Amino acid sequence: MHQLLLLSSLWILVAPPALSIFQRPTGSPAPPHLQYLLEPLHTAVHTQRGATATLPCVLRALPRNYRVKWSKVEPTNYRESIIIITNGLYHKNYGPLSPRVHLRHSHRYDASLTITNVALEDEGRYRCQLVNGLEDESVSLMLHLEGEDGILPVVSIGDVGESREETLGWGSMVDCLHTSSWTEGLDWCNAGWILDGTVHYPIINSREPCGGRLLLPGVRTYGARDKQKDRFDAFCFTSALQGSQVYFIRGHLNFKEAGQACRNHGATIAKVGQLYSAWKFSQLDRCDGGWLADGSVRYPITTPRERCGGLPDPGVRSFGFPSKELRTYGTYCFVGK
Repeated sequence: MHQLLLLSSLWILVAPPALSIFQRPTGSPAPPHLQYLLEPLHTAVHTQRGATATLPCVLRALPRNYRVKWSKVEPTNYRESIIIITNGLYHKNYGPLSPRVHLRHSHRYDASLTITNVALEDEGRYRCQLVNGLEDESVSLMLHLEGEDGILPVVSIGDVGESREETLGWGSMVDCLHTSSWTEGLDWCNAGWILDGTVHYPIINSREPCGGRLLLPGVRTYGARDKQKDRFDAFCFTSALQGSQVYFIRGHLNFKEAGQACRNHGATIAKVGQLYSAWKFSQLDRCDGGWLADGSVRYPITTPRERCGGLPDPGVRSFGFPSKELRTYGTYCFVGK
């Protein structure tokens, strides 16, 4: 597990001029488009899932009748979703982030945004905009999630909407199938959706069923497809969550009994993505099939062996979706911090 790394933003403080307590050194004037906002030294903040992160936004002066608006740039349509608006005295929160955000407000010039219990979907570009009539200006910052994470394929043949619903049990759909994921060993012959509506598949070992042996390894693409009519798998992003655990309860349980068994232990029946995360990051290894929240039965294998499916590679094996009345399997439970 990588250690938590938060990049703080630093500014140079000097003797105050007439209207401001902040000033750049002589010979280093602020860019003309940033009259009131200070440009942060670092425009990327690195954090971990479940942590608290602060995106810096500090004013060098307080104009009359101003507002500061925080928003998040959505990768699918490049529109901005408003998060919070303040006039320095009062503020109002908006949208799904509302319960987890507040202004740091360590001094009267501080409009920095603090996000608690950071989730996978929080990663992305944010904008702090000073709204002051004709003199509007803004700074952009990126929130990056660090630590152990991974991009994993979901076998879920569907359109973009159906695939996004399926991937909620994992974390979030990938907004870009990075080349680094391929170089780290992701080799998958089935094409899958990513968030922008394009379809790709990563290949390390060129072979006949995957485009032929003559094509070079790499991240191959089908390009943009019809988001409603075309049906593919999906690529999803998940991250290790500190303080969480997936464990197995042995028994001959039907689906309803499996959920109750987990609740009796103060846990919930595990989602597919939580089992994959435990397999990938905690090396969970069991030969026992167990119920999961989507009604499927699966088991995680990190050390392949003949009596555990016989397949040569590690992975999460599946028994599919048996009748929920069948009393044959145990259950995998999830407990968070």
